[in-house]
Amino acid sequence: MILAAGLSLTTTTPALAAAPAAADRVLRVYNDNIENLVRNNPDGTCTRVSGPDHLTSMLVDDDGRTGTGGVRAPDLLIVQQVRGTGQATAYADQLSAKFGYPAGTYKAIVAWDDPEPWGGSHKCSVQSLGDLKKKQTNGILYNTRTLSLAAGDVSKYWSAGWLKPGTAYAGGAGCTLYKPPSNDDGAAYTYKWKRTSAIAARFTIKETGTAVFAATLHLPEQNGANACAGAGYTGIGGTGIHVGADATSLMNASAIRVLGVDANRTGIARTTLSGFGMTGYGAKPTMGSRKIDYLFVKGAVRPSAVDHTVSGTKSDHLALYAFIDY
Repeated sequence: MILAAGLSLTTTTPALAAAPAAADRVLRVYNDNIENLVRNNPDGTCTRVSGPDHLTSMLVDDDGRTGTGGVRAPDLLIVQQVRGTGQATAYADQLSAKFGYPAGTYKAIVAWDDPEPWGGSHKCSVQSLGDLKKKQTNGILYNTRTLSLAAGDVSKYWSAGWLKPGTAYAGGAGCTLYKPPSNDDGAAYTYKWKRTSAIAARFTIKETGTAVFAATLHLPEQNGANACAGAGYTGIGGTGIHVGADATSLMNASAIRVLGVDANRTGIARTTLSGFGMTGYGAKPTMGSRKIDYLFVKGAVRPSAVDHTVSGTKSDHLALYAFIDY
């Protein structure tokens, strides 16, 4: 198995419990920027959140309620801002334990196994908590009871776009890919671009053989004011969103498609990815008064009593979810 530099894929398989009955053909998908499991408070302090507490605050039953006996094991968790394979695997194992499954039942793939820290203020009065946010990458967790993943079905990571501060902008002019040598000035920011490296994969539903595409993106802060997705390119629908070539191939070969993104940009229409057959779900603000997180799906998504947005999520960002019949 050969992946792009920095790409990680866990392939060992534990002893598995029986797969769900065919009558429950629902793919349960969540998207959240978990902010390294550190939450910013209005007074400038920060609170470290445990994986189990975050999961309890995010996972919902069929009525959109957290913490009930009706909460079922998810199939896919699309996440942004994890510290690397170590945190992603620990979080996956905590998810396995929550539903009484053996460690390793949930697997994690990440864009960067152990990204270097990047500088800047993380707005925590206690520096040690702020430091926990200095290593950031994006990942996807999946349930091996319901989904399989072939080694060749993980895309190479692809870069986001950005407008370097001080650069003139006009409809994409000045935009470039956010990677060396186009990263921030100063040694402290050398590796900041790694937090925006995207990753995608094509899974197979074991029960039916249905192909499922999932992708996770985290766009730079600069995307809020100036939509950039590459050299002279504003992204799909002027949003800064783009999907890499390898990922597009995986997506085109998948019947069900989900893409989660922290776009750092408001006002992205639910029809933005209609060219890929996907529709956006959830219209409520996801970070304070702003909606900057999005979940796009191609599939038969069940209605939600809470607008597909989980209000009590223990993160700076509210989670989005979709339950997809297949």
